[in-house]
Amino acid sequence: MRRGILLFLLVTAAVLIFAVSQVWNLLGLLFDSGLSDKILRSELPALNAKPSKDKTQLIPKILHQTYKTESIPEIWREAQKSCLDLHPAPAWEYKLWTDESSVEFIKEVYPWFFETFESYSYPIQRADAIRYFVLAHFGGVYLDLDDGCARDMAPLLAYPAWVRKTMPTGISNDAMGAVPHHPFFERVIKDIAGYKRSWLLPYITVMGSTGPLFLSVLWRRWSAEGFNVGEGRVRIIFGEEYQGNEWSFFTHHKGDSWHGYDVQLIFWMARHWIVVTVIGWVIGLTVLFVVWYAYQRYLLRGQAGNTRRKPVSSGSRWKFWQRADAQTEYELVSRHEV
Repeated sequence: MRRGILLFLLVTAAVLIFAVSQVWNLLGLLFDSGLSDKILRSELPALNAKPSKDKTQLIPKILHQTYKTESIPEIWREAQKSCLDLHPAPAWEYKLWTDESSVEFIKEVYPWFFETFESYSYPIQRADAIRYFVLAHFGGVYLDLDDGCARDMAPLLAYPAWVRKTMPTGISNDAMGAVPHHPFFERVIKDIAGYKRSWLLPYITVMGSTGPLFLSVLWRRWSAEGFNVGEGRVRIIFGEEYQGNEWSFFTHHKGDSWHGYDVQLIFWMARHWIVVTVIGWVIGLTVLFVVWYAYQRYLLRGQAGNTRRKPVSSGSRWKFWQRADAQTEYELVSRHEV
């Protein structure tokens, strides 16, 4: 019996260790504030001021955006125009990556990823993936179509790579900048195929395979492995510099064009995370109890029932009787002393 209990505990511990190891980077995101890589307001020139001559502009002046065709919906044209007006040609090059041009680019430049790219279940996954590949190849700035521009992005070109912070944890992939072949984005495109998994809900599938959650996990690993230094450092734009203030770089317009039926459930769970946590613990402990009960009732008792006892010799009977007497005596003595 004791051996069975020990085996059960060892198996349970192994399962728990495996589960924790699979979400270790996700847990790490809860404690990684990104403050050490924050782009401080004091580093940036004042609004309408010219960029400092002391800072070399590293990122090329290329603005990347994505949409399925070249016909941008009316809801996003104002945001798109604000960026084009502040970053006009020929100083800035504008690249709109459509479904067709994205496929052609991947097929020509990254043929090893073409099969994975074509096999994604949701179009937003291809829209996510292409932004990493064009940044790694060309460099420049990527912006979602629902991100408008409030000021010239020239000051942000002085950092080899930057992304936007999300609250309470992680980073987003809606606003990013990088020099060509930045080590972090080279790592992202190298690892992205390995994250192609299908989960129960489309929202989680997208977020974990190509979206912000995927990028956040890669960023966490990049930092934990000691690569987020020197030329590999990724700087972070926090909320104040992103939008909402007169010195912010961007404005946010209505978006979420790919969200489906499952998003309301995810958002409800986020708002009621305490209830969800309690329910998770109850379900987990219940499953553990059921497994333990089944193990005890069917496996151990089944093994005991299938075990045949050997005939006991007279000498053995005498020894058994002796042990019984000794046990009885031990119990009597113990009770008397108590």
